[in-house]
Amino acid sequence: MEKILPKGTENPAAGIKPNKEQQRQRYLTVEELERLGNAIREAETTGIPWQPDPTKKVKHAPKPENRLTKIDQHAAAAIRLLLFTGCRLMEVLNLRWAEYDAGRGLLFLPDSKTGRKTVVLSAPAIAILDVLPRVGAYVVASETAGTKDEKPRADLNRPWRAVRKRAGIEDVRIHDMRHSFASVGAGSGLGLPIIGNLLGHTQTSTTQRYAHVAVDPAKRAADLIAAKIADAMNGK
Repeated sequence: MEKILPKGTENPAAGIKPNKEQQRQRYLTVEELERLGNAIREAETTGIPWQPDPTKKVKHAPKPENRLTKIDQHAAAAIRLLLFTGCRLMEVLNLRWAEYDAGRGLLFLPDSKTGRKTVVLSAPAIAILDVLPRVGAYVVASETAGTKDEKPRADLNRPWRAVRKRAGIEDVRIHDMRHSFASVGAGSGLGLPIIGNLLGHTQTSTTQRYAHVAVDPAKRAADLIAAKIADAMNGK
């Protein structure tokens, strides 16, 4: 079978330089954190009201008083933990209760993106973990919690879409909460090495041995960052 294109033109895009991708930076402001905090509280209590899409025909739409989106306690806790720890999404969703050292306020993650990782927890993060019901092996309970085939929660797409829309921050991604944690720390005058330590921005061996930052200074830094975030979310 003969080729349609002449020899040397198999790849029409050959020689075209792609546009250079610009790294996206998005940080939550104090006002946005307050709106997000209000949206999470509304979603896990009374529920967030919604309206049917007028462009779509719905035969059995719920009554107006029943048009509410509610999120479960564990989903709400997961979003707050992302803000108060600067952890990655899968680090929170895959977190097991066995990896939480309540006495020292630490998380021992066996397999994060950068390998083994120790997370120094702030007071707001510890408060979340200490009241969260333990219904399975994972901190953020999934539909299979407590069964022999238990698996971690796959994502936070539905609850996150609901609360960010209510908060008016629909351009914010889940990973932007990690950026916001770092930006609050930098804006508070904390040094980049200690922020990098809290986020795990070091080589695996360095993270494991705490070569640059001791736990106590890191604990104070984590408390400062999360306290500012918690105040903003509570309208202070």
